[in-house]
Amino acid sequence: MLAPTKPQNEPARLHTLHALNVLDSAPEERFDRLTRLAKRLFNVPIALVTLVDADRQWFKSNVGLDASETPRNVSFCGHAILKDELLMVPDAEQDERFHDNPLVVGAPGIRFYAGCPLSVGDGAKMGTLCLIDTKPRELDDEERALLRDLAGMAEQELMAVQLASMDELTLLSNRRGFKTLAQLGLDACARMGKPATLLFFDLNDFKQINDLYGHAEGDSALKTFADVLRIAFRESDVVGRLGGDEFVALLTGSSNVETTRIMARLKAILEERNATLQRGYAIRFSVGQIEYDPKRHASIDRLLEDADEAMYAHKQLTRVGR
Repeated sequence: MLAPTKPQNEPARLHTLHALNVLDSAPEERFDRLTRLAKRLFNVPIALVTLVDADRQWFKSNVGLDASETPRNVSFCGHAILKDELLMVPDAEQDERFHDNPLVVGAPGIRFYAGCPLSVGDGAKMGTLCLIDTKPRELDDEERALLRDLAGMAEQELMAVQLASMDELTLLSNRRGFKTLAQLGLDACARMGKPATLLFFDLNDFKQINDLYGHAEGDSALKTFADVLRIAFRESDVVGRLGGDEFVALLTGSSNVETTRIMARLKAILEERNATLQRGYAIRFSVGQIEYDPKRHASIDRLLEDADEAMYAHKQLTRVGR
């Protein structure tokens, strides 16, 4: 058996997957109707919508299989997400990757597999819409096209889920998406004894931008600042827009020196962007910085409260210093 390798963009892929906040969620009719339709159209005993997590593949929709997940290292879908095109295995017993796979030699006795990778957002592949049969077979060109069409519908549903946790204007995580991801990050830091830092940003004089230049320009300023945050922070950092002109970033496993370096980079990028755009105003911010204390911050909400207070104090000092 050959275990699937991991994509080069695995950290970013997992970040996008977890931001969907769909893993281990309840069944949903919009996905179940697709697997029921696939099972009937292709006359297979098993049809799945799978999501490939770090060490497992989890089934968002499952028709015909008595399981909710399997280890990633034995998954067919782990191989499918490595390529853009549909993966078809006509007879798993004759395929060197799968002939001794426990899902082939044992239950459910997979012989045929066809999986179409599902992508969202930046093209990262989250999982598959797949068909499984207990006897060898193949798909002709028309059937392949049909499976791709059904996978496209599954992608649309995943994108709808993504929008529920994404801020449509800036394409950062919204409040819901940020809190979900940040809580996962804090839990991991607590388990491993690693530090974390929350930065709470608020744009200075944002109301004046709207009043003087119009709301379209205000939206442009928000998108510019979001872009600067996206560039300045690391892939492993959780960045979001809470609403209005409030932005947040959670840095996990970072030292004070590294946090200081990131903030210096952010300010430099923002200064460069202000100079380049020359919109008649400069984007400025106040920021509250709070170190995560597991004893004090039992949840991300408590950490956000402290960071909000620190941001407000910084904003007041900025106003006094004018």
